[in-house]
Amino acid sequence: MSDTISLLILVLAVAGIALGIRSLQRKRKLVQEHLAEPMPDAWHNILSKKVVFFNDLNDDDKAVFEERVQLFLTTKNIEGVEVEIDDTVRVLVAASAIIPTFAFPGYNYPDVGTVLVYPNSFDETFQTKRYKGHREFISGMVGNRSMNGIVILSKPDLINDFNGLPNENNVGIHEFVHLLDKEDGLIDGIPQILIEQPFVGPWIHEIKKEMDKIQKGHSDINPYALKNNAEFLAVVSEYFFENPKKFRKNHLELYQFLCTIFKQDSDFKHSIVLVKTTV
Repeated sequence: MSDTISLLILVLAVAGIALGIRSLQRKRKLVQEHLAEPMPDAWHNILSKKVVFFNDLNDDDKAVFEERVQLFLTTKNIEGVEVEIDDTVRVLVAASAIIPTFAFPGYNYPDVGTVLVYPNSFDETFQTKRYKGHREFISGMVGNRSMNGIVILSKPDLINDFNGLPNENNVGIHEFVHLLDKEDGLIDGIPQILIEQPFVGPWIHEIKKEMDKIQKGHSDINPYALKNNAEFLAVVSEYFFENPKKFRKNHLELYQFLCTIFKQDSDFKHSIVLVKTTV
């Protein structure tokens, strides 16, 4: 009897593996079909009108960026929670993900399956409805525990931050930088996927030095960066990618650190020149 049960378990296991392989093959075929098609003109126009980083790329890198956007949208689930979302929102979510990882062409957030778009900012209990004594203030969040693999973004904040003009804030970039930071298991401002060990000490020293400037009112970096090292990395990354000229002018040493972390060419002139690598 035990032999029969063991055989049945083996058969079910083999069948499960076969089904999994077929499902993976179908998914890969679907991805390949989507990537074989050119990006819709409407999507290209969204990137051109709203994404500063995209417009700073040369034509070849723009084509790569578009392919990465298509891959993200094909492999990730983006859905609205009590709010309608359109192609603009979906493309901007994808752009948020691609910008900090553009120098790493093979990377597609393997631990992320779903991006939830909320109708407004929310609180720690994910509530968006206003009532007496309640204030919404969170515009983005990386899920953990039961919500691991989920990113939450406020729709109006996402749209407002991608306004086609250089600025210092971008909730989408902020949260996807947190995800890169989380790759080593900790969101601590030291993403091992990006930072080599000898670089850690100088980077922590730079964080402390800039935090001191923020505390003394000698920096234009958002004071939210003072919360901890992880928020510091995410906040300065928003500024770095959204307004690199101003960031370099005001924070040259920090700019050079972020060029190293995100594999950017530090000889910045009129556009961001990428040193592509792999992770």
